[in-house]
Amino acid sequence: MLALPSLRSAVPAIIVLLLWSCLASASADTPQVVTSLKPVELLVRAVAHDQVEVTTLVPAGSSPHTYQLRPSERRQLAAADRVFWVGPGMETFLTRLLTGPDLQDRSVALAPEEQNTQGQIHDEHEHHDEEHGHGDAESEHHESHGHEQAHDHHGHSHGEGEDPHIWLDPALAITMAETIAGHLKELDGVDAGAIDRNLASFTHDLQAREASIREQLAPARELDLFTYHDAFGRFAEHYGLAIAGVLTLSPERTPGARHLAEVQNRLNRAEQACLMIEPQFDRQWWQSLMGDVELPISVWDPLASDIPATPQGYLDFQQSMAAAVLNCLPEKTE
Repeated sequence: MLALPSLRSAVPAIIVLLLWSCLASASADTPQVVTSLKPVELLVRAVAHDQVEVTTLVPAGSSPHTYQLRPSERRQLAAADRVFWVGPGMETFLTRLLTGPDLQDRSVALAPEEQNTQGQIHDEHEHHDEEHGHGDAESEHHESHGHEQAHDHHGHSHGEGEDPHIWLDPALAITMAETIAGHLKELDGVDAGAIDRNLASFTHDLQAREASIREQLAPARELDLFTYHDAFGRFAEHYGLAIAGVLTLSPERTPGARHLAEVQNRLNRAEQACLMIEPQFDRQWWQSLMGDVELPISVWDPLASDIPATPQGYLDFQQSMAAAVLNCLPEKTE
């Protein structure tokens, strides 16, 4: 009899422990997915919805070009059932880990195979100063008006080979989503049928959104867009936009004086110039080139930092990129 009050007082604590244990078990049973970048997470969310737990490595406001892994993130990688990244040409900070023996069987590079086998690792390349090579080459490439350049931009990258920012092209994003779906269906506890239905719905909705954006951007095809680094060629090419000037081919490289002079010359010649700023990088370079000239400035974010990570997130991301371009139209800047 004396033990009964003690038992009754312990019941709430026991219930809490049981609930916590059930929740912990459910979480442990849910496949753990790590993505390198927010846009990759958006594609995982589009096809998986809530069937997996997703952790993204590069946080909002950071750049994959300069990011360094923390010990806690290394542990997340070690515990992951799948790791999705673009590939060695993009997230150089992950290359050794994800191509090593511990993680290579669980990591999926989403870039086309030929890009992943070219060994395009920025910090292992001997880059020439833009003033002694890329500056002159790019000057010749841009000698014609920027609207022609928009169709040639596909071959540009951070120095060598193909442009690694593949997620900016909605057609390539569908291919990435298909690859993600195929790998997610291999995981225990995942409803493969739901993955297929989500992928079909995402593909349909993205194609509809892409058609709408293409129509919205029709007036913007006369704009001369100037970007900080060479990240937006795939988006521009897909929608027929003109990248008239790029300040630096890669954020790790300081632009040479000759290249800066050429970009400034293009700015002065442009009929409808607009400076496209990225939130991850300082705008001081543009301010030095602009001088006293007033030019429209718009912000676009290739890393989708402010886009909610929902199944609709990638569609919202594409719309946000289009909105940034539309902000450059004369009626928006008056």
